[in-house]
Amino acid sequence: MSNPGLVPSRLERLQRILSGHVARQQMPGLVALVSHHDEVHVETLGTLSFGSAAPMRSDTIFRIASLTKIVTAVAAMILVEECKLRLDDSIETWLPELANRRVLKSLASELEDTVPAQRAITVRDLLTYRMGFGSVMAMPNTYPIQRWIRDYRLGGDGPMLPSQAPTMDDWLQKLGSLPLLAQPGERWMYHTSGDVLGALIARVSGQSFGAFLRERIFDPLGMKDTAFLVPSEKVQRLPGFYFFHHPTGKLEHFDNPMQSAWATEPPSESGGGGLVSTLDDYFAFSLMLLNQGQHEHEQILSRASVSLMTSDHLTPEQRTGAELFFGAHSSWGLGMSVDIARQEIYHTPGRYGWTGGYGTTAYIDPAEGLIGILFTQRMMDSPEPPKVFTDFWTLAYGAME
Repeated sequence: MSNPGLVPSRLERLQRILSGHVARQQMPGLVALVSHHDEVHVETLGTLSFGSAAPMRSDTIFRIASLTKIVTAVAAMILVEECKLRLDDSIETWLPELANRRVLKSLASELEDTVPAQRAITVRDLLTYRMGFGSVMAMPNTYPIQRWIRDYRLGGDGPMLPSQAPTMDDWLQKLGSLPLLAQPGERWMYHTSGDVLGALIARVSGQSFGAFLRERIFDPLGMKDTAFLVPSEKVQRLPGFYFFHHPTGKLEHFDNPMQSAWATEPPSESGGGGLVSTLDDYFAFSLMLLNQGQHEHEQILSRASVSLMTSDHLTPEQRTGAELFFGAHSSWGLGMSVDIARQEIYHTPGRYGWTGGYGTTAYIDPAEGLIGILFTQRMMDSPEPPKVFTDFWTLAYGAME
């Protein structure tokens, strides 16, 4: 008996409803993929930019933002499998800038009002995003530390063009000059751990982070368009990147592809959100994970590593304060979200993946043999998923035979 596939009438519904989001000019275009066992369905809708006739295609190059985090976690686990890193080792040997930490007594504390860290930050802390530093989910200027995070361009406090980032060494020095916001291991905090993990991989491997990703992940998987910049010969495949400007009530360019900040070498390569990729490339990466680390005849990761990465690593107490990210249905593995309860049609315990703030989402459901990927280039207005995302996931799960 063959594996079940996708229902044609349900795929027509998916195409119709996603087309409606484009027709209402909520974004100029999008690309989407649903893979169920041996059947793969792709939609390419709309154009690269408003006012452009160039169509969206499966090789359109998207700024994938926080979908980078999963790639970074895979890279770290490659080093763990080689015993060049160990999950519970301190990172201080490789990142001495982050040694001898101090911790704010509270978020409202001034920078000098601290206590010593109870222990060093470990590799596991970075993968589980429990290093003790990350996004402050409060209005700007609510707490003293927020000004320093902004002024030092540490990221995690709002969108930042890659050309605006400091160099990796400068970034680490500035991060190390600030106190932690929580004790290592105490709380999940968003974003910063991914950037530190990228820096750690570079130091341990002895090559740039991007070179390591290319050699160990991208080339073996045939991900020819995934990188930290878009070379000049590929810029025409980069779509317009928009945000909703509340004062005017209109979508406006955040990054114009004709003068894109992703078209030049960035000062540092962000493990938390710096990559560009295509639907084709990210599907190859996702398929490797669904196949438990295997790609054709090559094993990128072991089955055991993929199983560890996609298990829940947080307690309810460690998720406290991050409800906007997790709701009641999900938690965090190593570098990615993991569903732990059913709340929507598409929430299956064991489903894993993540969403990028620039309008990208990708999840893998091993129980269903399903991969879903949706790439737009409209910045998310909040951690709450936009309707095009929730519609896509509802339709993708509804299309399974």
